[in-house]
Amino acid sequence: VQLAESGGGSVQAGGSLRLSCAASGYTDSSYCMGWFRQAPGKQREGVVIIDGDGNTRYADSVKGRFSISKDTAKNTLYLQMNSLKPEDTAKYYCAARKYGACAGFYTEYYHYWGQGTQVTVSS
Repeated sequence: VQLAESGGGSVQAGGSLRLSCAASGYTDSSYCMGWFRQAPGKQREGVVIIDGDGNTRYADSVKGRFSISKDTAKNTLYLQMNSLKPEDTAKYYCAARKYGACAGFYTEYYHYWGQGTQVTVSS
């Protein structure tokens, strides 16, 4: 399984970005997938996950601003990020777990990771 993120960039506070994660090497759309992020000097943290049934869980810090979706026909996961804040600055990673059930935001339970895409929000 390969995951490839795209869509990162630099925006001003209040702006929007849409990240994409293209999955290849498998066609099982029921995997749990999610977005994580890591800021310099900090641990990787969960942003949002979506299980095989489409149930989602968002980190409190992004609720109401970020939205996850997936296009199963394209094997692509998206993250729409609105009202961006400087504290959202981080490298964003797409992850997948080879089960439909997610495992919270525990990174050790996700089997596949992309290389990440940088998001920088200036004030």
